Amino acid sequence: MTPRHPLTAGRAGVASAALALVLASAATGSPVSAAGGEGADVPQSTVAYRSVAQFTTAGKPRDLLLHPDSKKLYVGSDDQPETADVNESGLHVLDPADGKVRSTVGQAPGPTGTLGRRAVRQLLAPLPGDGAVFFYPLRGIGTAKDGDAAAAGAWVPGAAVTHATAGLTPSTVLVAQGSVLSEVDVATAAVRRSVTLEGGDGFAVDAARGTVWFADIAHRRMYRIDAASFQVAATVELPAGEGFGGFTEVDPETGAVWVGLDSSVVVHDATGKRLGTLRGAGTDMPRAAAFDATTHQAFVVWQDAGDSSQPGSDNDGTLTVHRARDLQEVVKPVVLPGLHVQLGSAAVAVEPGGASVFVSDPVAGRITRLERATSPRVTRSPADRSVAAGTEVSLTAEAEGVPRPTVVWQVSTDAGRTWQAVAGATSATYTFTAALSDSGRRYRAEFGNDAGVGRTAAATLTVTIPDPTTGGGGNGPATTAGSGNTDGTGSSGSSGSTGSTGSAGSTTGGSAGGSDGASGTPGSVGGGSAGATVGGGNHATPSGGALASTGATVGTLAGSAVVLTAAGWVLLRRTRPRSAG
Repeated sequence: MTPRHPLTAGRAGVASAALALVLASAATGSPVSAAGGEGADVPQSTVAYRSVAQFTTAGKPRDLLLHPDSKKLYVGSDDQPETADVNESGLHVLDPADGKVRSTVGQAPGPTGTLGRRAVRQLLAPLPGDGAVFFYPLRGIGTAKDGDAAAAGAWVPGAAVTHATAGLTPSTVLVAQGSVLSEVDVATAAVRRSVTLEGGDGFAVDAARGTVWFADIAHRRMYRIDAASFQVAATVELPAGEGFGGFTEVDPETGAVWVGLDSSVVVHDATGKRLGTLRGAGTDMPRAAAFDATTHQAFVVWQDAGDSSQPGSDNDGTLTVHRARDLQEVVKPVVLPGLHVQLGSAAVAVEPGGASVFVSDPVAGRITRLERATSPRVTRSPADRSVAAGTEVSLTAEAEGVPRPTVVWQVSTDAGRTWQAVAGATSATYTFTAALSDSGRRYRAEFGNDAGVGRTAAATLTVTIPDPTTGGGGNGPATTAGSGNTDGTGSSGSSGSTGSTGSAGSTTGGSAGGSDGASGTPGSVGGGSAGATVGGGNHATPSGGALASTGATVGTLAGSAVVLTAAGWVLLRRTRPRSAG
């Protein structure tokens, strides 16, 4: 079916029963399931994430930071072995929209202050306005911003740094050197205070509550360290397992601590009480997490084990999104092809509001940008219409979603059991000329984007035969006019029946003869009504209809014609010679 067609002359003679055309808003370009009707393949406003770009411009990415002020994407990288002719290690500053490298800071001071090419393993905190604080092996704490020729930096005294993160104040960072946790000055790397623990791996800071959570995976426990005293305030037991740690992160809003542990994420509240456990798919292991304060959601990156001998290993990782307060999954897991742990852990950065998410893959040397999509939500459906055949009809439907939904109108010829695309009808408003042959057809608009499909509710169009006199539809189905009874005694003639609908011609009712001709009942003419009167001396005045103004004249002439005809017949009888007996 195509957007179409004027009424042809042949259709004008079709019987005048009213014909119904049901219009409902339409969908995709191909026939749809027999279920028909309005609805969607996912609930309206369902959120999903989709990969929209991959950046391979920043070496072997190890950590990500989306600067809250400048909005630039900072990437800490190792050198990519496959590019032996170019050393890609350092601090890269990318445009988050397209991954274009704005600048690279590759030089940082060594232990003696000599500048050299340095890999950047962890991004610890943003600098005010622009730039980042970062850790570089083996004990370097550096700072740099977009456009700097070299980073400023200093080396922490003692053993190699095994983990680092933002400090309790903007001028400090926390570093772990094995089981020793130290608070270090950013500018000088001087140690302000330290605490020695039984063991330790990753840790996270809850600056709002003055707490540091230090995970000791080998002993399956966490230490809660009070920031004021810098001493252990409590010990929390972790579930037994194989001893693999992924990450330790604190939700800034609630203070809950999330620990990646083997193939699960264990969540405790700010006091250390267990809230729940999240599990990934197959052999996937949690390796990074980030929180968005606007949506109150947690984003977790899971990496496959990368060992095909293990049941469930498929070499693909996933991104999961959870409501931070109750751990409920709010987005269908997003598959991240080829993301495994064999050559390093992934990192994740989230744009405030969650519109974009960035995930690094050190194995492939790429950063994947994912964008949030929201399935269409119908905000307007087409309304019922009643028109005459040959009338131009416009149906309008609207929906919102991210990205902006596309629309396709569909038609059903079997009362909504199956649907077919209307060729070329891909705008919010679908305009066509209504025809009698459209009787019973239904239309609907279907909106779709990367997150799903939504359809509008149904609307009904009734198509009637047009009146050639007025250009409009008639009032009802056509009937044959009745005739009056002639009793030959001068009694009143009976009323004529209802006139034809939507077609030319009036209805003549009543009887001949008698002193008083009865009025014919109103006959519909093109939406009006007029009954012509035939009878004796007194004629009722007709009213309404296209012929109302001439009703009396028509009645008089008609009556005169009848009288003259009768008189002629009598005259013929009187002048005809009688036959011989």
